[in-house]
Amino acid sequence: MSMTSMFIATTAIAILLVTISFWLPQTTPDTEKLSPYECGFDPLGTARLPFSLRFFLVAILFLLFDLEIALLLPIPWAINSAHPTLTMLWMSTIITLLTLGLIYEWLAGGLEWAE
Repeated sequence: MSMTSMFIATTAIAILLVTISFWLPQTTPDTEKLSPYECGFDPLGTARLPFSLRFFLVAILFLLFDLEIALLLPIPWAINSAHPTLTMLWMSTIITLLTLGLIYEWLAGGLEWAE
């Protein structure tokens, strides 16, 4: 398959998908769809409502655990290195840290949304 035919095929598929995405959705606006959504708060009230710090805590916890899990992604390739026991030691350390962090947050009540 030549480069020109590949370019034409991918362009045709992209145009087809964009066209379908404009035709497919139902565009019948109602009051629920047109109203602003503000994370469960009343959008018509004052803008100076106290913001719960639980939102930030959950976001930071998600980022921490997500980054630590991302450290485990290259493990299958690292197992084939010259020192697989060192790789297994690092992997066990990361999993232990993840587990200890989860236990700490659980016992501290950081995972409970309602008090």
